[in-house]
Amino acid sequence: MNYEARRPSVFSQMEDNSLLILYSGAALHRSADAYYLFEENKNFFYLTGLRRENMALVLANTHHPAHVILFIEEPIPDIERWTGRRVTIDEAKAVSGIDDVRYIDSVESLISRCVARETVEAAYFDCYRNAMGDTDSCNMQKAKRFAQQYPTIALKNAHTMLSAMRMVKDEDEIKTLERAIAITDQGLRRVLATLEPGRMEYQQQAEFEYEIRMQGAERVSFPTIAGSGMNGCMLHYGTSQCKLEDGKLLLLDLGARVEGYCADITRTYPISGKYSPRQKEIYDIVLRANREVAKAARPGVTLRELNDLCKKVLAEGLTAIGKIQSADEIGRYYMHGVSHHLGIDTHDCAVREDLGLRAGMVISDEPGLYIDEEEIGIRIEDDLLITDTGCRVLSEAIPRTTEEIEALMAR
Repeated sequence: MNYEARRPSVFSQMEDNSLLILYSGAALHRSADAYYLFEENKNFFYLTGLRRENMALVLANTHHPAHVILFIEEPIPDIERWTGRRVTIDEAKAVSGIDDVRYIDSVESLISRCVARETVEAAYFDCYRNAMGDTDSCNMQKAKRFAQQYPTIALKNAHTMLSAMRMVKDEDEIKTLERAIAITDQGLRRVLATLEPGRMEYQQQAEFEYEIRMQGAERVSFPTIAGSGMNGCMLHYGTSQCKLEDGKLLLLDLGARVEGYCADITRTYPISGKYSPRQKEIYDIVLRANREVAKAARPGVTLRELNDLCKKVLAEGLTAIGKIQSADEIGRYYMHGVSHHLGIDTHDCAVREDLGLRAGMVISDEPGLYIDEEEIGIRIEDDLLITDTGCRVLSEAIPRTTEEIEALMAR
């Protein structure tokens, strides 16, 4: 990844006499001496390629030429013996392409000197908040503290600017996503090879997660969803504790994460190796919607338009078999959107989706039908790269028709 090439675009969008300050974050305390698995601030990663805690990035647009400073933890042998090696200055330079690398304990003094000696009129922080009740992130805490200390400097949100950049993927990002999808394919094939009645949902989840780690994935993109029977009708089912029953379906929503980039694939398999006529009937309606969305995805089309198309195809299918009487009833069996952006986050950041898709964007294509009274939950999800003339299905190689799936299970 060429992280260095992204930073000039950020500078071009910053106001004169401004700073952009991004923190990688800190591990959250869980209990006793244990901490939750650390997840770096994704915008910090996007601009530096680094994924360790207690780091910071400062882009100073206060004089010309503009300056970039990276702050990392100082390697201390006594600490490293307990927690592992820290990134060295030379390693940080090599990954990020930043020449000026300092230790994190000097970041606040650097900011103070900039404010005292240079004209700083605005400061950008990552002020993203998903919901009103969310706990403040590390970057939000830093932003509030900065605003208290420097109330005359305008506080600005860098998240919108960086989200717009992240929506369009470069060639390296696309190649990394392709690798994540290919590894996800390998994991799903292992699931198919081991799937049979009597096993547990968590065992099929384990088969997938074992295989992707063996293939080089760093971890899953998100907690694996493995819902059988009625559990497949729950959109984010997460317990995976039920036994697989003969004649039921297993819905798997999962993905491998590779070098920070996430695949997101859903397939629905017959536990016994064969779809029942009714299951196949519903499955083919969902598959038709999946294929029609892929045909329609192109520059200029909005995600809302793709979802309207999906609802239309699903409604037509259910009306044709007598499950509903009019298109207005589709909400009983399909209750989510057909698409979201994909990248560093599984549900990747996005702004102004009403402006339409652009070449280089990667989105999901995930129609589904959830019929509680029949214990049939079916979703088929692929990952699409928007091109100049349409889209390329990055996950095309992952079997999706009932015939392909049954043939693989028969082996």
